[in-house]
Amino acid sequence: MDSPNVAPRGYKVRSLGLKLIVVCALALLMIIPSFFVGGLVTDRAQRAGEVVKEVSSHVGGPQTFLGPTLAVPYRMSSISPSASGVYVIFPAQANAELKTTTSERHRSLFHVPVFQADLMLDSTFDLGAFPVAAPQGADFDWRNAEIIIGASDLRGAIVDPTLEANGSTYTPAPSELAERISLDNRDQTKLKPFLLGAKLVAGTNPRSPFRVVAKLKFSGARRIAVLAYGKTTRVVAQGDWRNPGFDGAILPFNRTISDKGFRAEWAIPFTARGVRAEGPTETIAGLNSTAVGVSFIEVADAYQSVTRSLKYVLLILGLVFLSYFGFEVTTGKRVHPAQYVLVGLCQIIFYLLLLSLSERMGFDQGFLLAAGATVGLLSANAGWIFASRGRGVQALGLFGVLYSMIYLLLGLEDNALLIGAISSFLAIALLMYLTRKVDWYGSAPVASADRNPSLSGPPL
Repeated sequence: MDSPNVAPRGYKVRSLGLKLIVVCALALLMIIPSFFVGGLVTDRAQRAGEVVKEVSSHVGGPQTFLGPTLAVPYRMSSISPSASGVYVIFPAQANAELKTTTSERHRSLFHVPVFQADLMLDSTFDLGAFPVAAPQGADFDWRNAEIIIGASDLRGAIVDPTLEANGSTYTPAPSELAERISLDNRDQTKLKPFLLGAKLVAGTNPRSPFRVVAKLKFSGARRIAVLAYGKTTRVVAQGDWRNPGFDGAILPFNRTISDKGFRAEWAIPFTARGVRAEGPTETIAGLNSTAVGVSFIEVADAYQSVTRSLKYVLLILGLVFLSYFGFEVTTGKRVHPAQYVLVGLCQIIFYLLLLSLSERMGFDQGFLLAAGATVGLLSANAGWIFASRGRGVQALGLFGVLYSMIYLLLGLEDNALLIGAISSFLAIALLMYLTRKVDWYGSAPVASADRNPSLSGPPL
């Protein structure tokens, strides 16, 4: 009678425990090529960012606007004839309306959302309590007071802005007063340079409320925003972009999104704004944190999605390798370490396919094609290695479920870690159950080279 630890004649002996260690080591080793894929994704993302900057330089880039604000120069004659400054007064009530139309600019494989915006920036001033924060002894020069409006990138101007005040229409233009305000805020605000409006009614210090309306038409890319330039500010934005992102100091209290576009409303009360109603020119810098706006974004950024999928590379490699090892244990047929390496390289190439296809057709379709091709090849390879069509079919179902799970994990966001951990736990539990009768300390019989010449190799 044969000893229980001696293989029958015509069989070779190997240690399954040692083979499992080798398989796990190969899975860890195959992570190294994934770092190079990650670097390639980073390079492509940087190239996409360069294209965005290039397109933005032509259309104006992200745009932030300042509505009509009153600027009054003053002198401190009691101190020195040359001592002077500019006093800024924000409107008591501000209403901004933005209407955008969007399109996409293409550069090779890359596309950038750009917009054209029609803006109406309405300001109602009430100087009944003026001044409340002026320097003591300031002598205000109302003859040279101006209404200023601002835009972060003047290259996006499509037509000249206009101001309507006191029944007249004016065209804002750069001026010495505007330059002074810009210099006072050059290190604190993004609104450089300023557009300047017409002077206030000469020689008049208006004590009754008055209204100023600015009309602008600008182009830009990626984002449009308005500063909360009034003590109380209301902003209404609407457009035809179907996937907007709303951001800023305060989220819109009312918003609707449909296939035809979006509409959003903000209300920023004086208390929430956190900037006083009037003061020196540096007060404008405080508005930086009050901007509210709309970002024109893609539903799923291909590079971000591919980067997220790379985080699961060890999970995919480990489960596919364990699946092949499970087939090896249950069939008694050897799988050479070189064949495991080829299986790992196939999964690395999956990410290259995913990246290249996602750039052209989007992440969802790219994942479907790349995963379908990879699952098909891995399943066919299992059928070739184990000389069994049934094993190939089993591999097709198993790997199909695995890649489907990875796709679902990418969409779960906050729950991805939990679902991934549970799935991995169940996979290990299943492998433990299937190999519960394996003698890991001893040896297991495998078909010899004479019986399977195509499987010849070292007995690992």
